[in-house]
This record gives sequence, C-alpha cells and structure tokens, in this order.
Amino acid sequence: MNPKVRIVNEEILSDNWYELKKITYMSEAKDGTWTKQSRESYDRGNGATILLYNREKRTVILTRQFRIPTYVNGNETGLLIEACAGLLDEESAEESIRREAEEETGYKVDKIQKIGEAYMSPGSVTELLHFFVAEYTPMMRISDGGGLEEEQENIEVLEYSFLKALDMIKTGEIKDGKTIMLLQYAQINRLLDPAPRQQHILVAGPYRSGTGDDPALIHRNIELMNETALQVYEAGHLPVLGEWYSLPLIKKAGSLNIGDDIFNQIFHPSSIRLLKHCDAVLRIGGPSQGADEMVRVAQGMGKIIYTKLKDIPRIV
Repeated sequence: MNPKVRIVNEEILSDNWYELKKITYMSEAKDGTWTKQSRESYDRGNGATILLYNREKRTVILTRQFRIPTYVNGNETGLLIEACAGLLDEESAEESIRREAEEETGYKVDKIQKIGEAYMSPGSVTELLHFFVAEYTPMMRISDGGGLEEEQENIEVLEYSFLKALDMIKTGEIKDGKTIMLLQYAQINRLLDPAPRQQHILVAGPYRSGTGDDPALIHRNIELMNETALQVYEAGHLPVLGEWYSLPLIKKAGSLNIGDDIFNQIFHPSSIRLLKHCDAVLRIGGPSQGADEMVRVAQGMGKIIYTKLKDIPRIV
C-alpha cells in the first residue's frame, strides 16, 4: 500500500445495486504535510470486453443496447453501440468474456487473446476492464445471442465491415470508450489484414553512435544490422538498410570523411526518402539518434514499428 495515503473512514452511501462509498483519507504532500480529503467511489466489480473480428470478411461483431446514463446525458435514443462486455462475477476474466460473448452475440469463440487492462473512469469508479480480441467464423455461431432474459437484457447483435466501424467513430455513431479502444487496437495492429503479407522493412540501428568513428566498431554495427536483415529476409520479407543506399552515394559524391558536409547531406536524408517506400521499421541495437529519428518519422507516416524480430510475422 502507498505509505503516503491513509484511509481514515469509509461510509456506505448506497448498496442498492452496487456499492457507493464516501471515502475519507489523508495524503502526504511533497512538503511533508498531510491533508484530509473525501471522495466518492463506486464499486461495481471488474469487467472484461472483447472485439470479435473476421479477417476473411474484414468484419467485426458489435452490440447495441439501451444505456440509461447516456440517455440522461445527451444520447437522444439511449442506444449505444458497443463491443461485447460484462462483469467478472466470480470468474476469471477469460472465463467471463467467453461466457459474455456467447450470451450477447451467440458466438462461441475458441482462441482469445488478452491485449491489456484499463481503468475506464478512475475519478469515480473502481472498475478495471480486461481487454480481449478473438477471431470468429460463421461456424462459431451457436445461437442468436441477445443476452439473458432473466437479466432483462435486450441486446441487438450487429455485424459491420471494419472500415465502416472505424468511420462510425469519426461520425460519432460509436461513442463508447472501450469499443473505440478495441477498434483502434485492431487498426494499429492490422488484425484484419487478409493474411500476413510480405513487407519492405527498414532495419534501423546504431551506425556511428558510440563508436568514436572507429572503423572497426562501425563495421561491427553494420554487421549486426546485416545479420538482422538476413533474418528478416528468411522470415519472408524484404529488408533494407539506409546504409545500403547512402554509403555508395556518399562515396560517389566525393565525401572524404565521415561527418563531412557531403556525408551529412546524404546519410540521413536518403534514409527518410527510403522510408516512404517501406512498410515498417525494425529498431535494433543500442542508443542512436539517427535510428530513433527513423522511428519517429516512420510513426508520423503511419508505418509499423517493430522492436523485436519475433514480432515480425513469418510468411514462409
């Protein structure tokens, strides 16, 4: 527990549905003084949510149901489009989300992947939400879904194209936080790409950094990048080093020393030109301002960034 925080009193304000408490606590400031504060905390347990996606059809399964808090806060119909979700009860997060997916959507998924956890409203609600993704196929549908009658659930099951779901975030048709996070995770990680495809991957690592321009140490850095490029090639992709392009050009242009004007005019600028024709960057090795610049530029272009060879999908 945090030694700078002391809970001095907990008062239950309501336990009609879940538990609403007024918590009074002391907290230590930077100057060592202690102050008393009171906050309300709503404990409804922890939950789980899942995005079901189909790579072949490039579709996702979402739900639509009435949410009274949104209705009283500007949602004219009260209907909200969401990813499947529910509370954990006495189950593990994985057990819970499998059950919820079956009850709400009618799909009995087999392989699921946890992608993270998040506090969704940490200023007032204790809930920690576990995030999952899973592929679905038509053969996995064992019922119409819709939720449980005894829980008064009236859930509509929706199947949208992935691109439409992303567009619905922009138009405001999807406003649910967890759903936006899951859809954007799927977009960033290309979960719905039809299949692993061959990528043109720039291997970025130290060239001069930390060498003092010692030719032997520079050669060692190049060899490390070349060895990594070979492994990228063996995984079925097309690797490239900025050095493969820039160094012959620098020599042909008449550079006499590493770091002279000709060198600087070609070395990094040529790599940035090259990035426009690459799908991804693999950042390897130790500190390097140049390699870090390649990552920053690539991120700005929307390229994939890898930091480990094992993260690159094998296609051969």
